Amino acid sequence: MQLVDDGVPAAPDPDAVILTADDVPEMLDLVARTQPGPFRRRTIELGTYLGHRCDGKLVAMVGERMHPPGWTEISAVCTDPAYRGQGLATRLVLALAHGIRERGEVPFMHAAADNTHAIELYVSLGFRLRRQVTFAAVRVPG
Repeated sequence: MQLVDDGVPAAPDPDAVILTADDVPEMLDLVARTQPGPFRRRTIELGTYLGHRCDGKLVAMVGERMHPPGWTEISAVCTDPAYRGQGLATRLVLALAHGIRERGEVPFMHAAADNTHAIELYVSLGFRLRRQVTFAAVRVPG
């Protein structure tokens, strides 16, 4: 499902940290444990990534992926299971949406149609369902 900004109360998060290439090993570990969707070693090069740390450990993150003209996708939304329910991912989504809007672009997101918890959360944050989309994984031989 594709969701677009429809009044998201975007706001900076003073506790969020900007993630860099130095953080990629921790990011890959968090992704492996939470399965938010496609994320590889160089995915961080696609845009800004924000995170929350607890006792120095990366426990939540969110980032940018696709950038069609005038739009930016919010992606890789994930929180370590031990830290869920604290609103960390929500704060990061709102902070990233704030930065996207500051550039004059519209934030949008994707969620699997069966991920009703995520869809309900994103709608409660002010995203609206725009359309159902189909993604296909393609592998180049060799």
